[in-house]
Amino acid sequence: MRLDKFLANMGYGSRKDVKTLLKKKRITVNDQMIRKADIQIDPDKDQVKCDDKVIQYQEYIYLMLHKPAGYLSATEDQRQKTVLDLIKKQDKVLSPFPVGRLDKDTEGLLLLTNDGQLAHELLSPKKHVDKTYIARLAKTITDNDIKQFAEGVMLEDGYVTKPARLKAVEDKMVEITITEGKFHQIKRMFEAVDNSVLYLKRLSMGSLQLDEKLNLGEYRELTTEEVDQLSSK
Repeated sequence: MRLDKFLANMGYGSRKDVKTLLKKKRITVNDQMIRKADIQIDPDKDQVKCDDKVIQYQEYIYLMLHKPAGYLSATEDQRQKTVLDLIKKQDKVLSPFPVGRLDKDTEGLLLLTNDGQLAHELLSPKKHVDKTYIARLAKTITDNDIKQFAEGVMLEDGYVTKPARLKAVEDKMVEITITEGKFHQIKRMFEAVDNSVLYLKRLSMGSLQLDEKLNLGEYRELTTEEVDQLSSK
């Protein structure tokens, strides 16, 4: 990897900014002062420093966000706030993006990463990754609702969903697990059984559980164990 690309990827500015750092003799590789931006380095073997501070190379970033309502699950939008507005500048350097979408008014677990392969694995319809939500409804569910969800619900456009697990938590509060991610799917499933969703929050995606210590709008990096568990699915 070129040295200037390495430094740019690690948040040390544009390649023009990197050249300025090199000219000012602020960059060393293996304790040797470097002036050329185009030298090749091995991020896993060579030690790069800026102002004598070691720069740890990081290829991927994995962030667990407790998404609040009012934010789009997108990287940018001209008119509305996106979940990236909740992320600190230094954590945007590696260009994380939301894995899948939570509706604007839906809260809960949202994974942001720049690992395209992992995102594909989690979103692929062939993988049937479980996604569990808590929902507050306008009406109490019935045994027939639970049976219909288990068999698959026909939506208003004629599409029949894959089987879903539905159980009551308390009056008009339910937990639902689906393996798909159709547009407004959960809301449409309840509308199909003459009910409506008043509040929706995602609790988990695959092996990843929402950290209860995260307040709305807060996020943290995934642990190595959490990443390994997701990657093994």
